[in-house]
Amino acid sequence: MKKDKTKKLIIDRLSQTPIVQIICEKTGVGRATYYRWRKEDPEFKKETDKAIQQGLLLVNDLAESQLISAIKDQNLSAITFWLRHHHGTYGNHLEITAKLRIQDEELTPEEEALIKEALSLASLNTKGFDNKQLKEEKEK
Repeated sequence: MKKDKTKKLIIDRLSQTPIVQIICEKTGVGRATYYRWRKEDPEFKKETDKAIQQGLLLVNDLAESQLISAIKDQNLSAITFWLRHHHGTYGNHLEITAKLRIQDEELTPEEEALIKEALSLASLNTKGFDNKQLKEEKEK
């Protein structure tokens, strides 16, 4: 069947170039058709998702290879990028210093909201925190 061969070709090409628009153009399949096939055929959806992931890993490998080549060529931007993302000393740091006044009183709703917001901004999970837990967190 031509449709099955085209689907296989799409899957193969996505593992090399994980960009749906480009693959649709190269195989002569419209984007709407591609997405309709994904909706109608769970196996095709699964295989295209897998192929896109493989393609992304390939592109990442290629990019990292180019970055390493640039580092070998003493490209200062490449060196700086590598160190910022792979060496703790050179990465971006955020330091928060605070003085806490600890009292044995309940938090006001405003204080509780502020603490929840601060914890959320710090990417900490605030789900299920009650006043007592928030107070304990504040005391740490």
